[in-house]
This record gives sequence, C-alpha cells and structure tokens, in this order.
Amino acid sequence: MSKTKITVNNNGSLIIDGDFQIFDKNGKEYNLGGRDKVSLCRCGLSKNKPFCDGSHRNHFEHEAEAFDLPPKP
Repeated sequence: MSKTKITVNNNGSLIIDGDFQIFDKNGKEYNLGGRDKVSLCRCGLSKNKPFCDGSHRNHFEHEAEAFDLPPKP
C-alpha cells in the first residue's frame, strides 16, 4: 500500500493524494468516483463541502509553512 500525501496549499485547499478513504460523521464513505487525488475545503466557502470548489479565491489567507508540533504529553 502506498503512503497518502497531504499537501496544505497557501491560501487554499488540502490536497490528498494516494490510497485513502473519506467518511462522513456517520461513518458513511464518500464515493470518490475512482479518484486517487482530491482537494478538501479549508475556508468553509465551498458549495461542494467537504471538497474544494475554488470559492476561497480572494477570501482566504494562510501561508502554509511546516512547523514542529510539541511532543505529546
């Protein structure tokens, strides 16, 4: 099984690429139509949530730069 890669885009979505499944709050799986790469909304403006539809353009700002989380207690 290949690793799943998640990319946090500047001012935009999360790109999920690889072998993954996405479930709703009730445990029902989204049918991804054979896709192995999707964009998830981070701004809350998409009309196709949880998937990105590009609505964030000019309405969402976040500079995506990696950092280290503190150790787990």
